[in-house]
Amino acid sequence: MTRAFRLLPSLLAAALLGGAAPRTSPRPEDGYELWLRYRRVAGAARLREDRAALTGLLVAGDSPTLRIARDELIRGLRGLLGVPLPAVDTVARDGALVIGTPAGSPLVAALHLAALDSAGPEGYVLRATRIGGRRAIVVAANRDVGVLYGAFALLRLVATGAPLEGLAVVSAPRVRLRMLDHWDNLDRTVERGYAGRSLWAWDSLPDHLSPRYVDYARADASLGINGVVLTNVNGDTRVLTAAWLAKVAALAGVFRPYGIRVYLTTRFSAPVEIGGLGTADPLDTAVQGWWRRKADEIYAAVPDFGGFLVKANSEGQPGPRDYGRSHAEGANLLADALAPHGGVVIWRAFVYSNAVPTDRVKQAYDEFVPLDGKFRANVLLQVKNGPLDFQPREPFHPLFGAMPKTPLMLELQITKEYLGQDRELAYLGTMWQEVLDADTYARGPGTTAARIVEGAVFGDTLTGMAGVANTGTDRNWCGSIFNQANWYAFGRLAWDPGLGAEAIATEWARLTFSTDPAVVRPVVAMMMASREAVVNYMTPLGLAHQMARGHHYGPAPWDTGIRPDWTPVYYNRADSLGLGFDRTPTGSDAVSQYFPPLRGEFASLDSVPERDLLWFHHVPWRAELRTGRTLWEELVRHYQMGLDTVAWMRRTWDGLHDRVDAARFDSVREDLRIQAAEARWWRDASLDYWQSFSHLPLPAGYEPARHPLGFYEALRCPADPRKPRCPQIEETP
Repeated sequence: MTRAFRLLPSLLAAALLGGAAPRTSPRPEDGYELWLRYRRVAGAARLREDRAALTGLLVAGDSPTLRIARDELIRGLRGLLGVPLPAVDTVARDGALVIGTPAGSPLVAALHLAALDSAGPEGYVLRATRIGGRRAIVVAANRDVGVLYGAFALLRLVATGAPLEGLAVVSAPRVRLRMLDHWDNLDRTVERGYAGRSLWAWDSLPDHLSPRYVDYARADASLGINGVVLTNVNGDTRVLTAAWLAKVAALAGVFRPYGIRVYLTTRFSAPVEIGGLGTADPLDTAVQGWWRRKADEIYAAVPDFGGFLVKANSEGQPGPRDYGRSHAEGANLLADALAPHGGVVIWRAFVYSNAVPTDRVKQAYDEFVPLDGKFRANVLLQVKNGPLDFQPREPFHPLFGAMPKTPLMLELQITKEYLGQDRELAYLGTMWQEVLDADTYARGPGTTAARIVEGAVFGDTLTGMAGVANTGTDRNWCGSIFNQANWYAFGRLAWDPGLGAEAIATEWARLTFSTDPAVVRPVVAMMMASREAVVNYMTPLGLAHQMARGHHYGPAPWDTGIRPDWTPVYYNRADSLGLGFDRTPTGSDAVSQYFPPLRGEFASLDSVPERDLLWFHHVPWRAELRTGRTLWEELVRHYQMGLDTVAWMRRTWDGLHDRVDAARFDSVREDLRIQAAEARWWRDASLDYWQSFSHLPLPAGYEPARHPLGFYEALRCPADPRKPRCPQIEETP
């Protein structure tokens, strides 16, 4: 956990905090700079008048990473405070900012910073101290990459106006692998990407390196992200061939000074597809030899290659089960090939068989729990936050806590495949905090998912969190300004899962818009309410997967298809009696995959959390819930609350018209207009459909749907799944 104390000269703290932001229209911005805007902070003028605060930068040592840290500090402090930061060789009378490691700098070593013992290989120490009786601010770490992370942390504190007097910060990542998974294809399309084409311009690599690669690496490093999976989990084996590895090596060269290692996805059938073998059986010696040689080739091109991310025997992808082998045998094949080079295998637990199951959400648990302890030491099992598929809300995945001999890596989806995609405001920090804080009871009370992911419960040293990236070639990187907050929140939580969603939202708002409380308070309020609003107007009370089949955009609770468990009707189980999926012992018994007392709590209507009600129970329409309202009344109420919250967000944002630059204000305002129309679409279409089963009238005071059910069933949206829109809904008066 980051420990922050107040520690810089009082003059600096007063300068940063003094004065409120002027109420003038800021200059236009397009969002490209993300949270690294480095706009002038309040009180900077007074700081410029006093040269005793910061007069020079002493970089103790020299490396590409330290040079990046130096340049970032010069750039950031010039923008934030308006002060030049010339290079100096000694701490002068007026003081200096000193950065370095004990190994690279006798000056830093002489400080004997005991806190470095707890900083580890990637952590950092920020300290206001005295060197030779002269004031100094020190950014120290055990390795150069920690210095870079510390430089970004210092700039974050300055930019957000944090109290810095008596600065004493020690921070180390609580998760070892902090990765972005890019579902990017080699043709530059992005699966579940809503922000343009892939960032990786493969056609021009390795000869041309876009400056945007550096800006991307800066953004990742500012959050402590240290790994990037370049390619889609639905893999393409061409990326493992020599010509493509040269392109990968070029990207790795850009990312390396920022502390970022590259990883690749691969199809399990690569020995057949590009190796000329007749089998990919993991127990075949020729297959094993092929993978060893391929690993040697990859590391010759990319010496710090991180490893493979593998999706196998899921959604038609090849895998070891094709040869009668287990997932452990498949993962171990690759792990053995990578082990001599220090690489890891990240094996996804998102699997389900070709046969339609009794309950799809049980399959990963049933498949992997019997394999606990059978994976190599350099294998991580990557598990989604919930047992289904990145829904607006799911219970936490029962695998967390169920595999004490296998390290589990939490997989989150930053791109909002099921939460409105590129347009709708849905801050996911609240979702991720919900799962991280969930108590699994695997070792009794207090065994949270966060502690399992960090390795604290079962003593794992190989730990990780992964986020499915939401970046693309759109100028604002993420399709909308508020989508940037989810990239930011993932990185901050991957560094420290104990950080709160609201604290992260506040930090992001201060960095992205303004430190003015009149801006920060309403923006954070919108963010903190946004995801619950989406849950309410899309999938309230534990419903899940009610989006249109395939593209997952817009409501389609009536949708059926060739494979039932890809359709909304499979999950809602609506009939004349009621609604919801029975996962109690009288149904699929998915509750048995959770530890006591949760399995009993989830199985009983008297104790199941309201938010999970229809996930675990098929409830009669007229059943009275603990709220005193019937299921039907509660459903209508939740759909309406979602709609009303979006209306409130629109009013709140409109109140910021003179406090946010016009370009970004207008962009968000348009997004919220569309979100309001789509919230109404979700509410009306869903209630029309449920009403066709319940045959109950809307409770008094609720407006009826604008169209009959047939209107919504006939809609075909979106025309372009990369940029979802439904004009027929938006134009409805």
